[in-house]
Parts: sequence; C-alpha cells; structure tokens
Amino acid sequence: RKSKGKPNGKKPAPEEKKIYLEPEYTKSRITDFEFKELVMLPREIDLNEWLASNTTTFFHHINLQYSTISEFCTGESCQTMAVCNTQYYWYDERGKKIKCTAPQYVDFVMSSVQKLVTDEDVFPTKYGKEFPNSFESLVKKICKYLFHVLAHIYSSHFKETLALELHGHLNTLYTHFILFIREFNLVDPKETTIMDDLTEVLCSSSGSSSNGSGNGSSNSAAAQNHVKER
Repeated sequence: RKSKGKPNGKKPAPEEKKIYLEPEYTKSRITDFEFKELVMLPREIDLNEWLASNTTTFFHHINLQYSTISEFCTGESCQTMAVCNTQYYWYDERGKKIKCTAPQYVDFVMSSVQKLVTDEDVFPTKYGKEFPNSFESLVKKICKYLFHVLAHIYSSHFKETLALELHGHLNTLYTHFILFIREFNLVDPKETTIMDDLTEVLCSSSGSSSNGSGNGSSNSAAAQNHVKER
C-alpha cells in the first residue's frame, strides 16, 4: 500500500521575519499627502480616462522601482516568482501555464503592459477615439500583475531596498497604488490578501479602512500557512 503521508516527507520552510513590517521602516514616506483624496475620480473627468492615466503612471513608477533592485533579482536568487509562500505562474496568450524565474515573470509583465499602454486601440490618446469595451477588464489584469511585482519587491528584495534607502519611495508607491485599486475595485481582495498585514499598516492612516477587503489580516495568516500556486 502506498503511504498517504507527505509527498516529499519534508517540512515546509519556516517563513522569514518580515522586515518591511518593522515600525521604523513602515513610518518612512516621501510625503504625508492624503492619497485617499488623490485617487478619487475628479468631477467632469471620464472614468476610463482617469483609469488610463493612473494605470500608465503606476506602470512606469513600478517598473522604475523594480529597476532599482533588478540586479539582485536573478534566476539564481529568485528561481520562482514567489511572494511569501505563494508562487505565481505566467500564462501565455494561449492560456498555457509557464513556470518561470522572478526576473522572467517581471519581464513578461512589463513587456505585455508596455504593449497595451502604447496601443492606441486600447489606451487611446487622440481626441474622439473611444476606449474598447474590454478596457476595464484589461486594466484589472494589468493592476493584478503590477501588484505581484510590488509584493515580490517587499517579500524578496526589501533588504536591498533598505540598503539603497528607497523604502520610503516604495512605501509611498504601494500606499498610493493600493488605495487606487481599492477605490475602483480593480483587483480581487483575495489576490491582495497575501499582503494585508502591510496594507493595514501603511494604509490605515490613509482612510482605506472603509474600502478594505473585509477579510483583513485574519485571513492573511491562514493564507500563508501553506504554499499556493497561481
């Protein structure tokens, strides 16, 4: 009879202490601006225009933030695209699941997003040109992938970010991004649960509690007790 025990007989690796949750680092910001007000849709501004402008800006800023630690994110140091105990896979245009290193995953993300935000049929910049019917779903997809990149920086490269003294920039960018995607329900709360502990700390003073995911940090601990694949 075959044993029904653990498939490899190994205990899961203990989770490392999350340095980015240390109070001395979470307090670091480059501005104390009320981002909750900044992300709200201004009067007389088209929703799609607002989503397009902000999504494009976040793409460039997150790409720039990642570039500061990209030399430390290699195929050897980050053999999988991991955030805490969750491993992400890339899915190509045919829906084929691809296991890749973190730098490969980020490259897939940035290349695909770059292609979308520069496509006039998707992100129109000329007067009178309409947004496609699928625009909102594409924005949601982009934001989900950008969240993965931000979360990976915190999870795997916060020490390098600290060494470069860029944690204040990272915290500010993360807070702004999270409040934006919550304001317009662009990412499923289940997708961001893995970073709920950080979100609670960084966004609690930014008026984000009313738009929170509802499951809070209680689910984040449970979500990280076992390795997940996405």
